[in-house]
Amino acid sequence: MKRNLLSCLFCGLAILASAQPYPDRRPAPADRLFTSPAVEAKIAEVEKLLTNAKLRWMFRNCFPNTLDTTVEYTEDENGIPRTFVYTGDIHAMWLRDSGAQVWPYIRLAGDDPALKKLLEGVIRCQFSLINIDPYANAFNDGPTGGEWMSDLTEMNPNVHERKWEIDSPCYPVRLAYAYWKTTGDASVFDTTWLEAARNIYATFRAQQRKEGHGPYRFQRRTERQLDTKACDGWGNPVHPVGLIASSFRPSDDATTFEFLIPSNFFAVSTLRKMAEILDTVNGETALARNCRDLASEVAQALQKYAVYKHPKYGKIYAFEVDGFGNHFLMDDANVPSLLAMAYLGDVPAKDKVYRNTRRFVWSEDNPFFFKGAAGEGIGGPHIGYDMVWPMSIMMKAFTSSDDAEIRWCVETLLRTDAGTGFIHESFHKDDASRFTRAWFAWQNTLFGELILDLIDRGKLNVLNSITVQ
Repeated sequence: MKRNLLSCLFCGLAILASAQPYPDRRPAPADRLFTSPAVEAKIAEVEKLLTNAKLRWMFRNCFPNTLDTTVEYTEDENGIPRTFVYTGDIHAMWLRDSGAQVWPYIRLAGDDPALKKLLEGVIRCQFSLINIDPYANAFNDGPTGGEWMSDLTEMNPNVHERKWEIDSPCYPVRLAYAYWKTTGDASVFDTTWLEAARNIYATFRAQQRKEGHGPYRFQRRTERQLDTKACDGWGNPVHPVGLIASSFRPSDDATTFEFLIPSNFFAVSTLRKMAEILDTVNGETALARNCRDLASEVAQALQKYAVYKHPKYGKIYAFEVDGFGNHFLMDDANVPSLLAMAYLGDVPAKDKVYRNTRRFVWSEDNPFFFKGAAGEGIGGPHIGYDMVWPMSIMMKAFTSSDDAEIRWCVETLLRTDAGTGFIHESFHKDDASRFTRAWFAWQNTLFGELILDLIDRGKLNVLNSITVQ
């Protein structure tokens, strides 16, 4: 019942009218799935700092959205937590989305024991899900089956969708590593973690495709070209050069060339984090060494195969390659993306090739860059022509040090909420009232993360110079 009420709340926001200019759009306290005193205190603190009324309103709505509406916390008989996090309007747990949704709360874990326990539960849940199927991107809350059980792959009723995406196991490692570094709690790195670490490493190795196609294949009966894989589910051929194949992108769309470059960069940083954990916490020196060796191999292959000399922008990173010399020049809004590589810490923000790439992806030379009367930004084939993803605008702000550019990004986000007070999956470049997914917690919480990041970077004056209402 609570979930249905929340869904109705979010779906109806665009048509609600109120005598108040900025009515509270959060669920009533009794309907919130989890309440953190530390998060509420941070909201109050930031509201006192921000002078723009709409910005205060959207931060208040968005930052707690994951906790308000998408977490289901339980404990077993021994008090071990498990936190299932769904994306919003789809009741399934994506490893990527859930890791990103709770990421901004790690900074507050030391001020709130219950929040810390909830985060521990997310990490433990993610590791256990990886062990069910390291190739799956999204899971059910138990063996319930679902709409994709007919997919032509090795489906399991615990699995919501089995699209192999490199970033799926990377996000849980990123979250667990930051949790450990922030709280000092290494208890999450137990036998379940060790099994997950071995599964991640083995999956990455298999998807280098050095010994045949590997064990994973995927097909779906569908009219959507990018919801299935070519060549009997194996995807287009690759030349095994050391990179890792990703059958699907973070958008859940199929790759054209299997070596997805931003995800391979993410794999390198993930493997190095894994090695540090395995060495420091578990004393698993052999597996740690294997992770470092694989990270070095992929990093060397990226330097050799990922860079394309563009006639206009100079050396840039391609979006996808196949090892045969083919390069796909584009970017997709979903993270990891080429634009987001500096946000994730996978390349330095000042890296010359990244700077060139950043100019390329935010231009009409990127086939999925759209510009119109309502705004501009990067989209992708998942939604299609003319639909801008606010996530790309947020990534532009995260990776910028230019005050004018940051101001434009935040102003555009404020202008394109369609009066709902929330961030949507995408909006039409000429009409922000045409949007997809009224309830998408990742985008909402990411907006809160962005505002905190800008304040941390000394950009409060930029935020308080905004006049959009």
